[in-house]
Amino acid sequence: MIGFGLLETLYMTLVSTALAYVIGMPVGVALVVSEGSSSPFMRGINSVLGILVNLLRSVPFLILLVALIPFTRLVVGTSIGSTATIVPLVIASAPFVARLVESSIKEVDRGVIEAAQCMGASMTKVIYKVMLPEAKPSLIVGSAIAVTTILSYSAMAGFVGGGGLGDIAFRYGYYRYQDDIMIITVALLVVVVQILQEVGMKLAKIGDRRIN
Repeated sequence: MIGFGLLETLYMTLVSTALAYVIGMPVGVALVVSEGSSSPFMRGINSVLGILVNLLRSVPFLILLVALIPFTRLVVGTSIGSTATIVPLVIASAPFVARLVESSIKEVDRGVIEAAQCMGASMTKVIYKVMLPEAKPSLIVGSAIAVTTILSYSAMAGFVGGGGLGDIAFRYGYYRYQDDIMIITVALLVVVVQILQEVGMKLAKIGDRRIN
């Protein structure tokens, strides 16, 4: 049971992280590109995206999880189980990912970006050839932070039957007072977090051209 719960937790965490980056990375890039633009349209986009990101980030995950039950049921046909949990996980974590991406890109040396623009590079080339490659180590570190945060969200989803280790901890450890199962599930979550964090940091070092 615990082994299956661990697989469910990894499934929810990794799939949700991937989908959150599909949504959050373009939003993060758009926030950077549109910030301080002379175009009223771009400034408007920045304001709208900023408000949406801040609004979703300010809602506690458990409240968002419950509020999205009708939408989750509409998307996947059920509001219970690991697949259903992915829907609120993505919606909750995509704004967080967007801010991580925005922060990483802002760390890129402004002189490098201006040099590329002076050489006639379009904004698309600046993004894909300069911003993202230069920010790669920071982006990888950010992804390690994101995946561990989403893992903690997935554990909270067990409170409403979301599946995974969190669900086992609530059903057996909390409601049935089986302390041994509670300790095991918490220990497994800690181990998984440490492993994911270490992998992310090592990948960041490998991808950092300043070190290599």
